Amino acid sequence: MAPTPIAADADRTDRVKQAVGWLHTARFLTTAAQLHHLPAYDQPEIAFVGRSNAGKSTCINVLTQQRQLAYASKTPGRTQHINLFALGRQNQTDTVLADLPGYGYAAVPKSDKIRWQRVMANYLMTRDNLKGVVLMCDPRLGVTELDEILLEVIRPKVEEGLKFLMLLTKADKLNRSEATKALSIAKLQSGGGEAHLFSSLKKQGVEEVSLKLWEWTHPPVVAA
Repeated sequence: MAPTPIAADADRTDRVKQAVGWLHTARFLTTAAQLHHLPAYDQPEIAFVGRSNAGKSTCINVLTQQRQLAYASKTPGRTQHINLFALGRQNQTDTVLADLPGYGYAAVPKSDKIRWQRVMANYLMTRDNLKGVVLMCDPRLGVTELDEILLEVIRPKVEEGLKFLMLLTKADKLNRSEATKALSIAKLQSGGGEAHLFSSLKKQGVEEVSLKLWEWTHPPVVAA
């Protein structure tokens, strides 16, 4: 028997509460300048990627309800390491968030840009426990050339089952018509993944994204 609408709403409310509380357990794990410095573990990993000014670190802080967990500099391009954050209750890690360096900022030396493009591509292609990727895009700019390069890198992985979500950050800067158009385009560009509007300022999309990340890493147990 299918659940009633009221029961379904109650179930979703409980799952959202669980997901939001789970993200609040985020704590710093380690930082790495190179891939071989990253620790090996069995827990699933979710990577946050995007241009330097796409609001990536702020988004992580809002999702985890912690103001200074991820370094949100006023000067884009400052984060030059992969920062890992552990998730799990009672300090038991069941998932890891990976905050990858922002790309594309003009003030970063070209040699650093090339180095980090290689590091990111290698990470996305070779990280064995990578479960999902969240790509941040400023909808006022749309998907940029550098975003397209990243999408080309991970598209085969998405086709193989890698979870992918495109977040249109700073959605509060758009009117309703602009937001609808941007979301429609993003869904077409997500290459088999999903797309959501998100605003750190107005907390738009926080519950939906929290639940999505929870479901990625905590699939329901199917009875035999």
